[in-house]
Amino acid sequence: MSALDFLYHANPSRVLFGSGSLQHLEREVQALGATRALVLCSPAQRNLGESIAFQLGSMAIGVFSGASMHVPIEIVTEAHAVARSLHADCAIAIGGGSAIGLGKAIALRSNLPVIAVPTTYSGSEMTPIYGITEAGSKKTGTNHKALPRTVIYDPELTLSLSVAMSVTSGINALAHAAEGLYATDANPVTSLLAEEAISALAKGIPDVCIDARDIEARRLMLYGAWLAATVLGSVGMALHHKLCHTLGGSFGLPHAETHTIILPHALAYNARAAPEAMSRIANALGAVDASLGTFNLAHASGAQLALRDIGMLEPSLDRAAKLASSNPYPNPRPIEQDAIRALLQDAFEGCVPRP
Repeated sequence: MSALDFLYHANPSRVLFGSGSLQHLEREVQALGATRALVLCSPAQRNLGESIAFQLGSMAIGVFSGASMHVPIEIVTEAHAVARSLHADCAIAIGGGSAIGLGKAIALRSNLPVIAVPTTYSGSEMTPIYGITEAGSKKTGTNHKALPRTVIYDPELTLSLSVAMSVTSGINALAHAAEGLYATDANPVTSLLAEEAISALAKGIPDVCIDARDIEARRLMLYGAWLAATVLGSVGMALHHKLCHTLGGSFGLPHAETHTIILPHALAYNARAAPEAMSRIANALGAVDASLGTFNLAHASGAQLALRDIGMLEPSLDRAAKLASSNPYPNPRPIEQDAIRALLQDAFEGCVPRP
């Protein structure tokens, strides 16, 4: 087989991108043939959810504001029951990965079409990947029933996102693109998208740190997040995502912060096994080294760098290494439990990444 042979599968979705694009929400609901929309959001986004319902008028039949990090099965069951009792014919998930993840879980159960309106850079909205946490374990899978039908990207909705959350959410998105460059099913199309995503995010994140109201920087970050999410929805995940799913689902660590801390160490682990991908990541970052480049970006942006600072307990590292090493995702370098344990120790202490 030639090195240029590849398979590329484009996921079907409708994307509206631009400042003020939220004004088209009613039109997008009508395009689905829907008349009874249930708005999904987290408790922190309740006011935004209510404003969306007000905007839709009689086309909104309620707001469910119980979306929670890592999509607990109990919340999915509750939200699905609400959707059924109100005879919803579509769902509008507005917010970050928690709300959009809940929308995807409901779509899996009920076939309700979902319109995603992201207010962070998590990227879940462009993928058929879902994750649901049950009995302390986050189980992920891929099913095109979970893919939102329509995504509305409005940079104005990200202006209220704090600088700290913008940084970690942006590096979370960057991780999707970085792993896409060494995925076993990577292809020329997704690799180009990944490089452009990393470049956009690496430029946008520092500018948002300087001025959180910089709409051009917000647009650049949202653009990068869209591209990174498109990559994530088209190719498989590797070590970085396995570690983050383990730490989030089994130990309750915050999603974006965990991605930010783990990414440099996961890249360092894979550096020698995927040199071309690392070179492309470094170039897109404008750095000499991929792992150091991501570490320095996080450090310069004021992000936390140690797992111990976001709630991880050192005695839990052995169990985390064992869980992450069992049933691993495909990865350029073989998964070795002792090496993973050492990686987690470095991430726990916030050390500079090392191969």
